[in-house]
Amino acid sequence: MSYNHHHAGEGPVVLDVGGDVGALVLYTGPGLTGAEIEITRVGHDRDGTHVAVHQRTIGDRHVTAAVYPALRAGSYVLWQPDGRPTTAVDIDGGRVTEARWSDIAV
Repeated sequence: MSYNHHHAGEGPVVLDVGGDVGALVLYTGPGLTGAEIEITRVGHDRDGTHVAVHQRTIGDRHVTAAVYPALRAGSYVLWQPDGRPTTAVDIDGGRVTEARWSDIAV
């Protein structure tokens, strides 16, 4: 399931990584700006956890991304707007994982 919240901010994101908690930065195309992408830990029920896709500035470049600031280490699937799961993304504690929507939404 995906949601749209066009009023959400595009400011900086604080990542809460350390121990067994990591983060995910999911790069998307601009066509997903405003969409909220749900994420679920593999083997767990969907609980509606989702974040918005926004335009972000990293240094001198602009990207479109969803940022999941605090995820327990493990494998996760993200849910496409049509309800299909993506391939799994592995999150390591104490690290920021980067993934591209085009690589996992097959």
